Amino acid sequence: MKQAAPKHQRCAIYTRKSTEHNLDLAFNSLDAQREACEAYIKSQAHEGWMLVPAHFDDGGLSGASLDRPALQFLLDQVRARKIDIIVVYKVDRLTRSLADFAKLVELFDEHDVSFVSVTQSFNTTSSMGRLTLNVLLSFAQFEREVIGERVRDKIAASKRKGIWVGGPVPLGYRSVDKKLQVVPDEADLVRKIFKNYLAIGSLSALAASLNAEGLKPKPRQLTNGRAVAADCYRVGPLAHLLKNRFYIGEIVYRGEVHQGEHEPILERDLFEAAQTLLMEKTVERSTIRASSPSLLTGRIFDNRNNPMTPTHANKNGVRYRYYVSHALLQGQKAEVGSVARVSAPDVELLIANFIRAASAANHTASDRELIREHVARAIVGKDHIEIVLRHCDAVGAARDPDDTPMLSIPFTPNQSLQKGVAHAPSVGDVMDEATRSALLSAIARSRAWVDAISADLTTDFRTISEREKLAERHVRFLAPLAYLSPRIIEAITEGRVPADLTVTRLARGLPMVWAEQEKQLGFA
Repeated sequence: MKQAAPKHQRCAIYTRKSTEHNLDLAFNSLDAQREACEAYIKSQAHEGWMLVPAHFDDGGLSGASLDRPALQFLLDQVRARKIDIIVVYKVDRLTRSLADFAKLVELFDEHDVSFVSVTQSFNTTSSMGRLTLNVLLSFAQFEREVIGERVRDKIAASKRKGIWVGGPVPLGYRSVDKKLQVVPDEADLVRKIFKNYLAIGSLSALAASLNAEGLKPKPRQLTNGRAVAADCYRVGPLAHLLKNRFYIGEIVYRGEVHQGEHEPILERDLFEAAQTLLMEKTVERSTIRASSPSLLTGRIFDNRNNPMTPTHANKNGVRYRYYVSHALLQGQKAEVGSVARVSAPDVELLIANFIRAASAANHTASDRELIREHVARAIVGKDHIEIVLRHCDAVGAARDPDDTPMLSIPFTPNQSLQKGVAHAPSVGDVMDEATRSALLSAIARSRAWVDAISADLTTDFRTISEREKLAERHVRFLAPLAYLSPRIIEAITEGRVPADLTVTRLARGLPMVWAEQEKQLGFA
């Protein structure tokens, strides 16, 4: 009888190297791993093993996590059922984490994928093979943790000697042969920022002043060589810069201050004056917060741990107060929790009344006093508001794993604003500050792009997209906003437009005639 030919097994080789050292050689560690795996696959040709042409190589990436481009591409191929066998030189090339390995084995089993190491004989389909893998990975994880401890000890010793050991290079310096040198122009900007802050006395006003001068934050170099720069100066990064003791020649590590070997940029008197002003402003903000109508300021968060910032909108002479997720205000919609915005008066009343009813609190106390005394944190979720209490005074309060007393206030997504929650803008609702700012920013950018093209005939959309690090299609999509009706712009500025008006809706199919634009957007 004729023997049946073996079933074809599509094999993918995965290689990884933890550091970038020697990766530029003509034959490096990744090539050596692949060569050994290719030889092993050829030796199994009688079993129907065939090498897929795609390469899955991660150079300079740790095995501590699964966040590696080539590995993620490989896993996508597994989910698409384009791979039957994954071949590696050693099991720790795939991962050094037992938890991650368990996830990978579960995914491989789900898609009938086998896993082979050419230098370690085992089979993942058997219980003994899994035991062998777990033992090997236990040692791999132990080795990774020991290496991590050794690196941390080395960093701590270097910091104590005042040696810069890497990381983001502060404004005012550049790294040359792993040593920091002062950049004169940037150093002048640092001094200007400190002096301007002392003169202005406000972080937000300082940011506005720097942005009005057209100054840009220093680009941040990523490990993959790509540079990322913020569009403008913001309050948070400026506060961090003003508190950075690096500028007076000191290095801070785990709360300890050490004298650095780098050249300082600032005089100590100037730096200490800025610290004094920052502290005074912190006390002032605390005082203002204590008298603010927003009772939950600093205490309310969405369920992705973003602070919810108090804001307001005016409509027909009436002020409406809200708490808005800070991620939304920063334009990071993907990071927003289940609820982006809540009505401030309603959620404050809801929490105060619930505490008043469920705890041993003084029932004659005001809502402000109740919240200040008992609420450590309010977390707004999809169907409940979770309250972390300051004291163990809640009747029937649940406790988290750290034995913290908690209360849960239920609500449903379809409740009206009177119940405290707005999950999506409704007809006639008021546009929030984040959306309005995004619209005005997009209009301003499109005008700047069109002006640049008009002023220089060598400039086109491709040039602008490369300069702005945006897709050319996106630049072309937003460009018509430069010709938006002044009446519409005025309405956006004053908040007199529908709350669900977005940049995409505004730019899509925008007519060039102002009257048609106004008609399309519902203006009389």
